[in-house]
Amino acid sequence: MIIYRRTIFNLILILSITFSATAQKKKSDHPDSNLIGEKVKKNKKLKLPTIDLSHWKVTIPEGKGKGGAISVEPPEILNYGTNETLKPYMYNDSTKGALTFYAYPTTATTANTKYSRSELREQMVPGNDNVNWTFSQGGTLKAKLSVDEVSKDSNGKYHKIIILQIHGRLTNEQKDLIGQKDNNAPPVLKIYWQNGKIRVKTKKLKFSGVDAVGILHEEAWTDDEGFNFEEEVGFDRFQIEIKVTDGKMVVSLNNSEFAVYDDANMKRWGIFENYFKAGNYFQSRDAGSFAKVSFYELEVEHK
Repeated sequence: MIIYRRTIFNLILILSITFSATAQKKKSDHPDSNLIGEKVKKNKKLKLPTIDLSHWKVTIPEGKGKGGAISVEPPEILNYGTNETLKPYMYNDSTKGALTFYAYPTTATTANTKYSRSELREQMVPGNDNVNWTFSQGGTLKAKLSVDEVSKDSNGKYHKIIILQIHGRLTNEQKDLIGQKDNNAPPVLKIYWQNGKIRVKTKKLKFSGVDAVGILHEEAWTDDEGFNFEEEVGFDRFQIEIKVTDGKMVVSLNNSEFAVYDDANMKRWGIFENYFKAGNYFQSRDAGSFAKVSFYELEVEHK
């Protein structure tokens, strides 16, 4: 009886080993046997942004003093990934396929501001700031972006960031006409990230009857009261579209909220040239403050 039980036990053991070996072989021979491993490898692939930088130059918070911030134009900007000067301020976030702009207060600023920036400036002709567009020519900017990190002030509020702009510019003839030393004109549009919401500010005339020469002076213009979109974007991705036509400007958030400007101020703004700006124009001089802004998509179109 003992011998019989041992025989049955040994037979079951042999059959079990044989079945297990056969099953393992079938699994390894199956075309999907490495599927899990392949998925892991795919998830580890780097994601690179597909933003075309051939018509943009970048200014970073590196350089010497006011007006000495470093700018990099095409074609050098196309190699930003290997540019040691740009790397700390403009780099790929390969985990999410974004182009990230980092900024913090430094002594290196552009000539007309106290704030530091890691910001792109549109160049319709690569390497040339002298070719720009008017409202009558029109332009559309589409961007998908997120604010990844931003410091807080002493009151516990997040520091502000300008993420998109339309900046005005005097022609050389206009500059000479009013005796100005440079071509700078006010920004007609500033789009802020402020405490997790998007705020829009534009320019309006201080005196509607100002003449065609007086209107060229920055002092002729002031900020409007501003407009806040209702949606809170926080640190999530969001979409902004800016569409400019003759005498009109429309800003939309996530294709669901719209700010429309088509008054006399926009019509008279048509005297200026303009260019788009995008990135991280950081609005703080607080010690230890900083911000990171990532762009996933950035497209500009002109008629």
